[in-house]
Amino acid sequence: MSHPHPELKAAPPLPKGGLRIVALGGLGEIGRNMTVFEHAGKLLIVDCGVLFPEEHQPGVDVILPDFTSIRDRLDDIVAVVLTHGHEDHIGGVPYLLRERADIPVVGSKLTLAFLEAKLKEHGIRPRTVRVREGDRRGFGPFDCEFVAVNHSIPDGLAVAIRTGAGMVLHTGDFKMDQFPLDDRITDLRAFARLGEEGVDLFLTDSTNAEVPGFTTSERDLNPAIEQVLRTAPRRVIVSSFASHVHRIQQVLDAAHQHGRKVAFVGRSMVRNMGIARELGYLQVPPGLVVSTKELESLPDHQITLVCTGSQGEPMAALSRMANRDHMIRIGEGDTVLLASSLIPGNETAIYRVINGLTRWGAHVVHKGNAKVHVSGHASAGELVYCYNIVKPRHVMPVHGEWKHLRANADLAIRTGVAPDRVVIAEDGVVVDLVNGRASITGKVPAGNVYVDGMTVGGATEASLKDRVTLAAEGVVTVVAIVDADTGALTEPPDFLARGFVHDDATFEPVIPVIEKTLAKAAEEGVGDAHQLEQLVARAVANWAFRTYRRKPLIIPVIIDA
Repeated sequence: MSHPHPELKAAPPLPKGGLRIVALGGLGEIGRNMTVFEHAGKLLIVDCGVLFPEEHQPGVDVILPDFTSIRDRLDDIVAVVLTHGHEDHIGGVPYLLRERADIPVVGSKLTLAFLEAKLKEHGIRPRTVRVREGDRRGFGPFDCEFVAVNHSIPDGLAVAIRTGAGMVLHTGDFKMDQFPLDDRITDLRAFARLGEEGVDLFLTDSTNAEVPGFTTSERDLNPAIEQVLRTAPRRVIVSSFASHVHRIQQVLDAAHQHGRKVAFVGRSMVRNMGIARELGYLQVPPGLVVSTKELESLPDHQITLVCTGSQGEPMAALSRMANRDHMIRIGEGDTVLLASSLIPGNETAIYRVINGLTRWGAHVVHKGNAKVHVSGHASAGELVYCYNIVKPRHVMPVHGEWKHLRANADLAIRTGVAPDRVVIAEDGVVVDLVNGRASITGKVPAGNVYVDGMTVGGATEASLKDRVTLAAEGVVTVVAIVDADTGALTEPPDFLARGFVHDDATFEPVIPVIEKTLAKAAEEGVGDAHQLEQLVARAVANWAFRTYRRKPLIIPVIIDA
């Protein structure tokens, strides 16, 4: 198994006739999926998503893939192929199109519709190329064939990329539900046909590689969802991802069956369900969906609300209901159905919402106590089937954290792929397919690019570290007026502290420390205000740590008297 090495050098030029594969996101993390393929001087990008920040990244809205390695080659990009419409695959597209607006964006009907709605908010009109399963399109030297795959959003595609160097099959995000609600199953016949032709490199979704067996079928959730809508005494509030059209379809069907009306709540939910309905992916019986205004005249047992916020997002409808900060007041007898997964890292936020809703008297049904969610990703049993059907020459696990990539690599090896033909790469690691062999040849920059309000890339690791310090330790500003000639304080310094536990007397003992520091600096001839500020900051920081075991952020201001 070839592993990435931290000591990898910058990648050499691609040998003539070779195919280069670089993931700029999605390896070692679940999110910001983006893979760049290079062949014959041209680039093809598959997916361009965002990653959502964690608690050690305060103030960050989303994290983008790092475009540094392709920035001076934007004109060589022949297309961006989108496998499906989830944020972690399309969320970065607006930022890429800001750098070159006319890159053709390729995707299925629903994927492009979700993308266009998002781009409208950024004021961008994309050049789109609509494809569907079975289509084969050329983009420069890349011949792309699109294959139907089943996922937790309709219209997912895998893509087979044929080049002079060989064929790559990229699954996108997929599972192998044999009874999907839209009857559109993952096309294993196409996988087998491509396998017969010869797949040189197979990029496979690793998210559930650690989960044994098979992912449950969406249809198996029907009884639990139906039971909630049948037995709930009052209102039912369903929370789901705003893109999970099939899950929401099941809720609509069950609501209709039990004489309830449905209202969509939350901007993204209203927008996406409007798009899905318009394009025919969501079948809505006449008169079933009403506005939130119309609900006021209905009895509670005829009301179903479908909203966002299943991940405990602070601004989403469900969290606001839990905090009593929403027009919908949750009360005794209401039932809340969380029809979604627990994304790793969000557990605490979700439990906080569950507790908040329970406190107001709601009965909360979630995947922990009922069969109301299944994953959108293939489990180990399905992945192994794919390896045995495709019989790839090389395998490169994608879309997952380290443990997922490793588990997926182990599955490939167990089906008979030689260990030296399984490539585990990280973001930025360069994999070259030359003369039928895939190997790691170097790396390109692939850092985190933070979107923070209106700035892209302005927040750095250092500024995030400062924010974490501010949150945990507080800030102390020291204002000192210094006689430039003698280095002596002309009056006692002022201390302004926030978030640092203090009273009026707290900082008295540090005044002699500052005087001593300034005197020593004057002795050594240090008179530059900036240098003095650094010395004072260090002295105050050391004192704060010695005295209080705290490390506040120190902001020194030295004024020449």
